[in-house]
Amino acid sequence: MAWTQADIDRLKKAMASGVKQTMEGGRMVTFDTFEAMQNRLAMMEAEVSRRPASFSRKARYVSE
Repeated sequence: MAWTQADIDRLKKAMASGVKQTMEGGRMVTFDTFEAMQNRLAMMEAEVSRRPASFSRKARYVSE
């Protein structure tokens, strides 16, 4: 699954509030344990940090 930073932020918010349920990719996910939430968070962060950053390339043409 392709996670986003928004998914990470929602999971962190749920963990901080003690809730074991959160939205992920448009669906509700319920975790059995806090450890399961920590594992999912680690997977999400690893995937999001591996994605190449988008960039904009500007070219300048000079006529001689």
